[in-house]
Amino acid sequence: MTITSTFPRDGNRVPMTGHGFITEKTLTFTGSAATVATPIFTITGVVEILKLGGVVLTALENHTDAHWRINDQTATDQVITKSTTLDLSDISIGATIFKFGLAAAVAKYVTADAAVITEPTTLQTSLFTPFMMVQKTGGIQTDIEYVYTTSDEPTSGAIQFRIGWLPLSDGATIEAS
Repeated sequence: MTITSTFPRDGNRVPMTGHGFITEKTLTFTGSAATVATPIFTITGVVEILKLGGVVLTALENHTDAHWRINDQTATDQVITKSTTLDLSDISIGATIFKFGLAAAVAKYVTADAAVITEPTTLQTSLFTPFMMVQKTGGIQTDIEYVYTTSDEPTSGAIQFRIGWLPLSDGATIEAS
């Protein structure tokens, strides 16, 4: 088995394993008058996902109802974050979106328009909410998708997504789709 992800490294190039393996994918958005679901990561086996988020590389326009979901190639997709109300239209370069809370919660975002500090509440231990994900039986392709809606005008912008994860079963991996 080859894992195509890496551990982040500190200033001395020593791997920091506490964040798990890191897999990245950059998406440039082009949807128009539609809801668009784009696979960003493919899951093999059983994995623990420690963090899921993205940084805006090109300002977003006309980009609403943003969320993540699981697609196991059936009609019953499962949400990873709440599938309505997150409007990322007019979000500028450097803004960050991330999974924070249970699947019933909307993803969070912070803009880079001014210096900002984001921290967990006193009841939480992390900004990111870890969860376990299992590939559909029979080797069926199982993806994490990023979903967004546009109106009659095209959307624009780009986000670099990152996922931190650990394998829980033999051969488990996450790769950019």
